[in-house]
Amino acid sequence: MKRDYPLEKVRNFGIIAHIDAGKTTTSERILYYTGQSHKIGEVHEGATVTDWMEQERERGITITAAAITCFWTPIHSRMEDGASKAAEAANPERHRFNIIDTPGHIDFTAEVQRSMRVLDGAITVFDGVSGVEPQSETNWRYADDAGVPRLCFINKLDRTGASFENSYKSILDRLSPKAIRMQIPIGEESAHEGVVDLLTMRAYHFEGPMGDKVVEGEVPAELVDTAKQYRAELIERIVENDEVAMNAYLEGNEPPMGTLKALLRKAVISNQVFPVYCGSALKNKGVQLVLDAVVDYLPSPLDLPPVTGINPKTGEEVVRHASDDEPFCALAFKLQTDPFVGSLTFFRVYSGSITAGSYVYNSTTGSKERLGRIVRLQADKREEVEQVFAGEIAAGVGLKDTKTSHTLCDEANPIVLEEIKFPEPVVSVRIEPKTKADQEKMGIALRKLADEDPTFRVAGDEETGETIISGMGELHLEILVDRMKREFNVVADTGQPQVAYRETILGNADVEGKYIKQTGGRGQYGHVKIKIKKLEPLPEGGNTKVPKNVTREDHFEFINNIKGGVIPQEYIPAVEKGVREAMARGVLAGFPMVDVSVDLYDGSYHDVDSSEVAYKIAASMAFQDGVHKSKPVLLEPIMKVEVTVPEQFMGDITGSLSGKRGSIEGMDDRGMSKVVRAKVPLKEMFGYTTTLRSMTEGRGAMTMEFDHYDVVPQNVAQDIIASRK
Repeated sequence: MKRDYPLEKVRNFGIIAHIDAGKTTTSERILYYTGQSHKIGEVHEGATVTDWMEQERERGITITAAAITCFWTPIHSRMEDGASKAAEAANPERHRFNIIDTPGHIDFTAEVQRSMRVLDGAITVFDGVSGVEPQSETNWRYADDAGVPRLCFINKLDRTGASFENSYKSILDRLSPKAIRMQIPIGEESAHEGVVDLLTMRAYHFEGPMGDKVVEGEVPAELVDTAKQYRAELIERIVENDEVAMNAYLEGNEPPMGTLKALLRKAVISNQVFPVYCGSALKNKGVQLVLDAVVDYLPSPLDLPPVTGINPKTGEEVVRHASDDEPFCALAFKLQTDPFVGSLTFFRVYSGSITAGSYVYNSTTGSKERLGRIVRLQADKREEVEQVFAGEIAAGVGLKDTKTSHTLCDEANPIVLEEIKFPEPVVSVRIEPKTKADQEKMGIALRKLADEDPTFRVAGDEETGETIISGMGELHLEILVDRMKREFNVVADTGQPQVAYRETILGNADVEGKYIKQTGGRGQYGHVKIKIKKLEPLPEGGNTKVPKNVTREDHFEFINNIKGGVIPQEYIPAVEKGVREAMARGVLAGFPMVDVSVDLYDGSYHDVDSSEVAYKIAASMAFQDGVHKSKPVLLEPIMKVEVTVPEQFMGDITGSLSGKRGSIEGMDDRGMSKVVRAKVPLKEMFGYTTTLRSMTEGRGAMTMEFDHYDVVPQNVAQDIIASRK
């Protein structure tokens, strides 16, 4: 079986934005204009294709990333009206789009992170009134980390208070000076009626009830001078990426349109330029031209560097090119429970191909599994396919042991791709089933939800026997409990949200632990000497290769400096395990410990009595003793908070945030409102939305996202520790 679409005609891209910037509305227009849906669903009517979960439709927000496959022929490459569907489908300029519509709410930010890892490009949507908002910055940062090329779409220019120039300036100021106008709007607010393309110097209007008919014409006289000025800026930005074109341009010779587009495409793919488009998705203006830009400027899998990984057998670096002829290699990036087919495993194929019914090798776990069926995704609908090829995104049915971030590959040519990193959860609640019958079902439901969502954790409190669930925010946990009720028929009660504190050390210590137990028969003997200190982050951009005797993770480092066999090597893993178990419950208030480095440098053993258990206990005793001597402190999550209010409430808001141990970072204007940016401990922010509404007559709005962990002040820490005793 051969691929039905050449790889250069494939575009894998995501749609990312702050909540309520119009992402899902833009997705619905894309589906409509590409012929994937026959009517446009609206978010406010709860009828969209990509927001297919009940909770999404009720709340009007995106919760889970939805995958869509559709096809697009650029406007100027289309056949004459009246051409048959078969003829249009055979058009050599027709492209396949694999699109992921991601959530904008900070509580579901993991969906954006995992999507960025497997996508080749992105459309970043901005609200034409608000411009860059907090989650816009976070998503932009994720895209920067993943090196994903982006187009910008300033949406909602039909709204009162909309300003293309203000929004564009906020992109330059807060995201990247590499953004450049590709269009300017014809009119704003209620007068918004189309766009001017600066590259071609043509005006575009969108006629018909759904804006289907794209009408090209002359640039309105009142915009000609402005358009010429901005076009000159655009051409300069394009040619500065090529020395020959730059010299020709300086001599007065503008490169031909084909050359300009090729240079711009190269600059976009290398993240040197971020083109900015505009329009109004709700009023059906501008979306088709953005789709043309996806074809013109976002990369196909062939335009990107090959993916690299590690051969698990040799430890050597392995490269896989985007080719059907290379060995199969894919990354599982998302799990989803489907009521009809069971568990779906979403994966991105980087090289080779795979057929339904064949076996795949999971190089992360070292096991083989049968891939029963393969489906392409149209949000909540499935199209079954026999085979998928390099550069495609699909979902597999029947992979029971494959989890998020696992690598699937050809067993004869193993490779392990870099795992997706997810943020740690910051809010916890206690949960208990309503009835005895719900007890067992709750365990199954929580396990499945935790498999789907890497930022959702389930743990048991050993002292009370209660179940504790942790996530990225109150809404995140509320949605998950609601899903348990609807999808798994489990009714559960939850307690009050609790902050996910951590513990760490500020000093260092050199300690030893001895565990000697003599009984009638064989005794127990374990003896270790360790140094503990605060773990320093690796230098950015420096040599980050970890020596063979060091185990290093994000928040823990274990160094094996045992020489001369004073402790046999087979007992070293037991020492590390003892330290890890001790770290799970800190010495101050029982919270997990982070950012600790442990150096095992000496000890002794007994030929008969030494055992793994003895070394584990000795290491745990030594670690706890060392932590007590190393200035242990509590850490709390600090949130980046942005409050938007009318000007008359500014004083009250800054006062209330300062009273919550917050530090005010800055104040900005946004349309007719003022924006206060602050860093505030999460503990102080529970229920603040209600307080904000009452303080501002219901006119204030707030967004909040995790920023970092910081040391809890001594007086506050004492109260927290006392409450845990």
